[in-house]
Amino acid sequence: MTLEEIKQKRKEYGYSYKQMAELSGVPLGTVQKILSGQTKSPRFETLSALGKVFDQADPMPMTPGRGPYPNAVREKEAQYGHASGAWEWTGQGSYTVEDYERIPDEKRVELIDGVIYDMAAPTVAHQIIAGMIYAELLSCATVHGMACEPLISPVDVQLDCDMYTMVQPDVLILCDLKKLQKGRVYGAPDFVVEILSELTKKKDTGIKYLKYRNAEVREYWIIYPDERKILVYYFENDAVPKIFGENDKVPIQISNGLCEVDFSKIFTRIDRVLSGTEEHI
Repeated sequence: MTLEEIKQKRKEYGYSYKQMAELSGVPLGTVQKILSGQTKSPRFETLSALGKVFDQADPMPMTPGRGPYPNAVREKEAQYGHASGAWEWTGQGSYTVEDYERIPDEKRVELIDGVIYDMAAPTVAHQIIAGMIYAELLSCATVHGMACEPLISPVDVQLDCDMYTMVQPDVLILCDLKKLQKGRVYGAPDFVVEILSELTKKKDTGIKYLKYRNAEVREYWIIYPDERKILVYYFENDAVPKIFGENDKVPIQISNGLCEVDFSKIFTRIDRVLSGTEEHI
């Protein structure tokens, strides 16, 4: 493969210099000099290594207007268990649900208004909070014969019923089961919980707060695990959130007083598990 062909392929695939270096084994500084034109006559062995990045590509496109998803990337992911470095989403603002569906399952992302957002792997505390909230919601719905269905992530929510947004709330309640279509929620859930991390804090408290409110989600909980604080937005009645602490029992507004979550139990369990004193079940 010639140098010009390699440059053209890099544009088609949307690769950064860093990705080219990681996939080829060529030092980053060398890649930059060759592909920027600073090095006029690169060595044959170096060009061969760069060209092999694009060999035997999978025919499925990765991003709009971009080339295939190459096997070299799959090999790297198989070696390290995740993509080497962060993906550089080069078409931000123009991605669709079709692009979202082409992303490998092991790569956890959300799509909001055409922008791809990476999602961090959940912590142990995050999983305990989500699991115990879901268990409480499911128990309450069962005991009281509620028609609403609690769901826990990962579940796709095509929030705006368009092709530019697909989110994965940590926990949700859906009361209109007609919105369940083809294994996902099509439209706004009635109740949503998001558990913050450093990576998702800005998105969950800003971008997703506005998306949920505008989509007419009825109730939105934002949980701060480190601060042990819970913000409850009941969009139907309240302009400002109610704030609860780690020892509070938090009522679920849309249940009309039937359901609540005891956060003292949740944080006590987290403390026991993380300190290694939790008894084996």
